[in-house]
This record gives sequence, structure tokens and C-alpha cells, in this order.
Amino acid sequence: MALTSASLLLLAAAALLFPLVMPQSCKSQTFSDANTKFANCADLPTLNAALHWTYDDSARPGPKLSVAFVAPPARPDGWVAWALNPTGSGMVGAQVLAAFSGAVKTYNISSYGPIAESEIAYPVTGRRAEHSGGVIRLFATLQLPAGSGGRAINQVWQVGAVVKGGVPVKHEFLPENLNSMGSLLLTGAEGGGSMPAPAPAPESGGGGPTPSIPRGNNLGGGRRNHGGGGFFGMVLLGVFLVF
Repeated sequence: MALTSASLLLLAAAALLFPLVMPQSCKSQTFSDANTKFANCADLPTLNAALHWTYDDSARPGPKLSVAFVAPPARPDGWVAWALNPTGSGMVGAQVLAAFSGAVKTYNISSYGPIAESEIAYPVTGRRAEHSGGVIRLFATLQLPAGSGGRAINQVWQVGAVVKGGVPVKHEFLPENLNSMGSLLLTGAEGGGSMPAPAPAPESGGGGPTPSIPRGNNLGGGRRNHGGGGFFGMVLLGVFLVF
């Protein structure tokens, strides 16, 4: 059936009221401070997310990784999170930076269960967040162990819709949520392609340097523990179906 003039007008009005939000390439993304620039960027393969980073191996007292993680939260008042995992490829061991309500908080995820803000394995400076244009931009600088350059580190990222009591609440379990993981080559060339598949967990006594990880959130119970509060209490950051 041909569309009537009234139907066409309704479609046009809907398009004006609910415009499509097209993901922006990392190379075209800008920050409120025009002087904020990074050596590398990549469009991550899920959640319309992107990562900008600069690795400085000459920094003292240790190498520094400056990052900007950019992603739209699931809802305007939601949250976004990005993490390095020096000991595995998913949630357990993730050293998390989460941005919501204009702040950036850290979470050391040592196993499954409720979470609480805690120190992570990497000293963190310059934490801040921007929220505009439908996306949250999370900024931070992490001090890494000496010898970190030239190798890939596992990373995971996630977005959610709700923050309750100052704690991110669980995300959706859609495929794009459950496949938000990969590896980050610290000294990789600038580019915007998909991140490679996750690197395997380092074997005992091998691989690159692993930071001393403080006692963190004990998520307790089995591998599919769906109890407890917080966004990691429901197996959240990264691909957690396989853990």
C-alpha cells in the first residue's frame, strides 16, 4: 500500500524527533580541551566505543598509559567502564575505571559477587569524566610496571543504564555486551580498526610483568553467581559467559 501524505509527514516528524545516532570514528572525536591529544586510537568492535591512548615508556617512576575511553551509556544517567586485566581475559582480575555522575571510580575485581570502590593494581592520576553529546568520555593515566611496552594487555569495556546508591547496576546481556573484550598493544601504530581477539592469560612464570594486585572485591560463589549488588554482581564487564 502506498504511503499517504499524512504517513509521510508522520515519518518525517519522527525522524526529526528521534534522529539516528551514528557512531563517530575515533579519529574524528574531539575533547573539551583542544590540547588533549593521544598518539593512538581505535574504534572498539562493540557498544559504539572507542579508545584513545598514549604509552610513555620513558616516564618515571614507571611507564605511563594515558587513556580516554569514549562510549554512550545505555541511558543518559547510566555508566561506562573500561579496564585492563593483567592476569586474564575477562572479568576476574579486571582493574576497572568506571565513569558516571561526572566522576571516575576504580574497582579491583578479584572474583564474582557484590562490588565496592577500591584501589586497583595501577596507580591512577588525572581521573575525570565528560558527558555531552550522548557519550561519556573517561580520562585517566595509569602507571604500569616496567617492561610493559611492546606487548598486548587484555582489556574489557562495558556500558550500563542505571547507577544506584553510587554503584553501577548490571548491564544488558546482549551479544554486544557479552563480547566487549580484546587486547591492547600499548605501542601499537595509530589506527582505528577493530581490536584483535583477546590474548590468552599469561602462563605462570611467563609473559610480561604483572603488577602487584591489591586485595579487591570478592565476588564470591561460583562462576555464574547472579547474586549481590553492583554491575559486576551479575557477571558484567566483558565476555563473562565463559568464566
